[in-house]
Amino acid sequence: MGMLDGVRVVSFTHFLQGPSATQLLADLGADVIKIEPPSGAFERSWSGPDAYLNGESVFFLLGNRNVRSLVVDLKDPEWREVVLRLIEEADVLIQSFRPGVMDRLGLGWEELRTRNPRLVYCSLSGYGGDGPYRGLPGQDVLLQSMSGIAANTGAAGEPPTPVGASLVDQHGAVLGAFGILAALHGREHTGRGSHVESNLLSAALDLQIEPLSYFLNGFAGQRSSTRVSSPYYKAPYGVFATADGHLTLSLNSLALLASVFDDDWFLTVEEQSSYARREDVNARVAKHMSQRSTGEWREIFGAAKVWFAPVNTYAEVVRDPQVLHNQTLLEFDHPRAGAVRLLSHPVAYDGQRPGVRSIPPDLGSANSEVLSALGYAAEDVERLQAKVVRHDGDR
Repeated sequence: MGMLDGVRVVSFTHFLQGPSATQLLADLGADVIKIEPPSGAFERSWSGPDAYLNGESVFFLLGNRNVRSLVVDLKDPEWREVVLRLIEEADVLIQSFRPGVMDRLGLGWEELRTRNPRLVYCSLSGYGGDGPYRGLPGQDVLLQSMSGIAANTGAAGEPPTPVGASLVDQHGAVLGAFGILAALHGREHTGRGSHVESNLLSAALDLQIEPLSYFLNGFAGQRSSTRVSSPYYKAPYGVFATADGHLTLSLNSLALLASVFDDDWFLTVEEQSSYARREDVNARVAKHMSQRSTGEWREIFGAAKVWFAPVNTYAEVVRDPQVLHNQTLLEFDHPRAGAVRLLSHPVAYDGQRPGVRSIPPDLGSANSEVLSALGYAAEDVERLQAKVVRHDGDR
């Protein structure tokens, strides 16, 4: 998958949004060089539920395949010169520090565009490069709360409910990678780079393009007291309990419900008023659903072409035949972690997904290679390397 062969990306990223964005590019062949301090990127020493495989952070492994690691000391003038030389030859710089940090390091957009006019410079942040929230911490659940996702999830009368995944971080990463590719394409016409910005607040709002658009045009949604409906959808829409489990229903007509449940009551509700009466519809559906097992309803719904889905656990998801058919999971062997299973690149190209060219790198494993490629003599490589190794040993 060499679609981005020849594209060099210098990455000042950490946590999830930044590494996920660079991994998308690296999967497609871009040469991504991850700049790390002697102590290593944050995600090397942190992992959600203390998830480590023989000491290797799963949080680091999930977002850093196919990239190279260059350890530098940005406080050292010689190392700073190395970084500037690398950027002058790069196509893309992507950074996820808080606004202002790269400027203080002398690595901001205005400074670097003069050194490399073709540079595509991507800034990832929580709220944007300026504005009243510029200095606030940007993290997934905080943005779910601020953007309205949490307030619109869960049952009426209950506390707001965040989604149990870092969907804002990941969407911000995808938007960042999308913006980089658009800017690279535009550069082919103009010869000039550009400053691409993606932030978690915009990503969180973009995820809500449908419900937020309803609200903006005067249609205020209400959370359902029955726990099963979206604030903006007609019933039945959501998760219903069966006699032994749960199933999810979505966008089925009242006439179809009357047929599958053998209940003409649904025909007394006019389609035009079904949103206003969704609590009544939900309650009626819930009563029927509780009387049969999940397996029975799956058979009935399948035959009647009802829109439904199982409520899968992760254990069931990774065994799902469509997930397996889509090559959604990948596995590689790590010299210390052992067998590692992760999600693969999310897009297929001519029926194939990009694979693992190189496992997530050891800290500084590309130092000698990168320095030599920049034209440094062997003795200079050794001397520069000794500086960061010495700092690493001091921590």
